Amino acid sequence: MNGFQKKYLKGRAHGLKPTVFIGQKGLQAAVFDALETALDSHELIKIKFIDFKEKDVKEQLVDTVIEKTGAILVATIGHTAIVYRQQKDPKKRRIQIPERAHV
Repeated sequence: MNGFQKKYLKGRAHGLKPTVFIGQKGLQAAVFDALETALDSHELIKIKFIDFKEKDVKEQLVDTVIEKTGAILVATIGHTAIVYRQQKDPKKRRIQIPERAHV
């Protein structure tokens, strides 16, 4: 994914509220179920880290989420990560990512 595409998605995510919260129990099966459901229905979601304040711990959690869900990390801002995964069914896709940057 190109930089301008991530910038586009980051702009789309600006008004979104976090969909999935990761608390002190970390990445439990219920969290992955919530991630799968949210990504399937919204494609672009925010993940809020409640009890993890250390940057390296959040990075490890985000890496695990990306690896297990097949999503793309758009950005991390403070205690929030923005991730995107395109809907497999073309009829259910909500977001059309631009193919090229507008000049």
